[in-house]
Amino acid sequence: MNSSQLSPIAVEARGLVKIFGDQHAVDGVDLHIPAGGIYGVLGPNGAGKTTTIRMLATLLRPDSGSATVFGYDIVKENHVVRQLIGLTGQYASVDEKLSATENLIIFSRLLGLNSRAAKRRANELLEEFDLTEAARRPLAQYSGGMRRRLDLAASLIAQPALLFLDEPTTGLDPRTRNQMWNTIRRLVKDGSTVVLTTQYLDEADQLADRIAVIDRGKVIAEGTPDELKAKVGTASLELKLADGENLLQAKGIIQELLLAEVHVSAGNIITAPMLDAEMITDLLLALRNVRIGLLTVSVKSPTLDEVFLTLTGQQTQELTTLDQ
Repeated sequence: MNSSQLSPIAVEARGLVKIFGDQHAVDGVDLHIPAGGIYGVLGPNGAGKTTTIRMLATLLRPDSGSATVFGYDIVKENHVVRQLIGLTGQYASVDEKLSATENLIIFSRLLGLNSRAAKRRANELLEEFDLTEAARRPLAQYSGGMRRRLDLAASLIAQPALLFLDEPTTGLDPRTRNQMWNTIRRLVKDGSTVVLTTQYLDEADQLADRIAVIDRGKVIAEGTPDELKAKVGTASLELKLADGENLLQAKGIIQELLLAEVHVSAGNIITAPMLDAEMITDLLLALRNVRIGLLTVSVKSPTLDEVFLTLTGQQTQELTTLDQ
């Protein structure tokens, strides 16, 4: 299907609900995802991220609500939706008894490619994901990062217009994560739309154009990373004094000019909310006029960690784990 004929809206979801027993895993999710970027879905374990993706990918039928992918209904036109999407789940879908080449050829044949085209596409993907040297080894000998790269490669055989990546870098080492990030960016540059679920705050901050925060089956916030950070407060100004004897005087000047309470911490550091960026120059001049020296001056923006703490009440260490 020609991508130029598709709707400019990749995903439109209204009131999606999925119930398992007496639990609302997804409880009225609304999403509006434009085509051509990376959309992050962020949330703690059990928030409803994966269930939402599985419904959008036509693997689960919603109990209520509706959704479209490029204008096609995920229930009534699921056969069309499946032609437009790729999905990399949390667990590898490849066969560990086979080699990488064999896996990719089988997936290619299942997607309708003839034998020659399947081999060609497999070789292209193996080279792109730096798996050529290990292409004929059984997957049982692969590291976790190699399996994840192969799983992503398999989802790209048909070069989908929309790719769902469900926590694609969980458990990967930092180097392999960065490789995956570069691949995701390239996919978007080549015209795909990516919907990325993740527990890693830095991943969402680095990759996503927009982010939906899901908690307890509901979207509780949505916007660009900067918009979400702005919800939890303004940036702060941090000054480290050259001489601790000037702390009280400097604190008074800062409070008077910025009209805000300041915080003094160890190491002669003063932190104040930056309510008006234009006042920074006046403040620095005022400190200079009374000969108060500064070692460093920096502006600190709110982080996605603070967004999560504010929106969900969870510390980030509850949200994610460090790479092993």
